[in-house]
Amino acid sequence: MDKHDILNFTPEEFKEKMREIKELPYRAAQVFSWIYKKGVRDFIAMENIPAPLKDKLSALYCIGNVSLAHSVRSSDDSEKFLFKLYDANYIESVLIPAKDRRTLCLSTQVGCKYNCLFCASGSQGFKRNLSAGEIISQILFIQEKFKDKITNFVFMGMGEPFDNYENFKKAVKIMNDKDALNIASRRITVSTSGVIPAIEDFKKLGLQVNLSVSLHAANDKLRSALMPINKKYPLEKLIKVCEDFFETTKRKITLEYILIRGVNDSLKDAGDLAKIARRLKAKVNLIAYSSICRGDLAAPERQVIDTFIKALMRYRVNVILRESKGKDIQAACGQLALMHSENH
Repeated sequence: MDKHDILNFTPEEFKEKMREIKELPYRAAQVFSWIYKKGVRDFIAMENIPAPLKDKLSALYCIGNVSLAHSVRSSDDSEKFLFKLYDANYIESVLIPAKDRRTLCLSTQVGCKYNCLFCASGSQGFKRNLSAGEIISQILFIQEKFKDKITNFVFMGMGEPFDNYENFKKAVKIMNDKDALNIASRRITVSTSGVIPAIEDFKKLGLQVNLSVSLHAANDKLRSALMPINKKYPLEKLIKVCEDFFETTKRKITLEYILIRGVNDSLKDAGDLAKIARRLKAKVNLIAYSSICRGDLAAPERQVIDTFIKALMRYRVNVILRESKGKDIQAACGQLALMHSENH
């Protein structure tokens, strides 16, 4: 790429860029207002910017470098967007409506290196990290398409956000900055499979961003089989850093738990999960497994799910069963990108 993506810069960073090209720093706020408040994607259309500066900006920068390759809408009104990147890689975002919420699920990597047994993103391998600008581009495109306000933002799409920590962190700062997207941090959730050093750093940021931990098993043997990252960051160390996160931020953690038939859905599993949840004062989000690329895995029967939920409730655990959205449009992370890559 010859031009730098302006979406990679925080407002403060772009002020410095203005100084470097002998422009007054306040011009940065004017440019960002056109991009983030008024949805303008062309420097020439920025009315209060002098023509010579427009020419400089047009020569040096682009405003986003992703394009929509495909979109598909589910019968439940979920909508998936397949974006093509400048290097012909593909990523996905999903907009999920639910009552008074519209939640945007964002990707942070092309593929994923962690290869969790139940995830389509990992099955295509890891290709590269997304830049902060490529993360922000997903938001800007979908905000422009849907005039209704997006209420929540979750980093639960393709990739492990904390494996791309610096770019993720910068994207969150741009999202939260009043001179950029001005999104309240409490409306942002990041989901991690348990990258301990990033969790330790994340708690120091001072942002009230919500943390979800993809647990999916409550003992090391099973979790290591489902999620190879557990071999590097085992459960007890992960639980301890989560305790520290809660003590530092006072923000309750959510434990994500995919129920897989005959694998992690027993009453013993429920009891072990309850111990962790109560230790962390965490709530539990359950979701039944959706068949993605492993035909030998399946969701439990509804009776088993209900029994699992009742067991958690007996242990006084706050538990929610998340209904899987967009099954008819391959809405699980990485499915559409994987299909598209295989066909091209």
